[in-house]
Amino acid sequence: MLAAFVSCGQRAGDANLPESKEAKQLLQGMWCDKETESVVFLMKGDSVYYPDSTSMPAYFRVYADTLYIGSTARYHIKKHTEHLLWFTSGDGELVKLVKDDDAADEKDAFDHHNTPVLSLTDVLKKDTVVSYDNRRYHLYIAVNPTKYKVSRHTINEDGLDVENVYYDNIIHLSIFNGATQIFSRDFRKQHYQQRVPAQFYDQAVLNNMEYASIDEKGIHVDVSVCTPGDASCYLIGHIISFDGQLSTELLEY
Repeated sequence: MLAAFVSCGQRAGDANLPESKEAKQLLQGMWCDKETESVVFLMKGDSVYYPDSTSMPAYFRVYADTLYIGSTARYHIKKHTEHLLWFTSGDGELVKLVKDDDAADEKDAFDHHNTPVLSLTDVLKKDTVVSYDNRRYHLYIAVNPTKYKVSRHTINEDGLDVENVYYDNIIHLSIFNGATQIFSRDFRKQHYQQRVPAQFYDQAVLNNMEYASIDEKGIHVDVSVCTPGDASCYLIGHIISFDGQLSTELLEY
């Protein structure tokens, strides 16, 4: 069946290289791990669907002996027949799949029509009262999910690149001294674009804000910009002076 593929030496980016329609047709259907029998993905039309309902569908195509999924992932095909697919995953492992033609199995595994966009938090409100130099200050922090989407690519347990989409947050901070408001502002991820690496920024969300301390400089709050589903975060410190001036510094990674 490898005769359906074009020369291995050509690349998908070559304008003279046609997509292998025969190979794409053979890939249609649900594919399972040969050893564990767990579902890996469903090929339907031009799209790949994953059994994890939080993973976004991706466009796929075949050029020569390479399977392309999404905009960046590519997998070298080692063997392909109507019911057998072997390819090398992103971590170099040989993935051996068999096709499951049972329509009932497909329905059970892919009975979800809309992939949910993940919100890391519900609306989170925090009130904090602190004192300094015989004055009381009241902080209101509200972490508000938005409809701004952030995509993150990860490698799943089958060695495949998958995309999850998350909602970003806007964080509001208000500070009062008695009845007098000395500070009010909405913080967005864009405010920190110059303080974190571009590659990290593109897949990160504005995660949280916490009161840290108070001293002669003012009120200290810490903001975290994090990669969803990972422990990677940048911590940015803000100082709000008692006359409402804001200063910022990168605290740690």
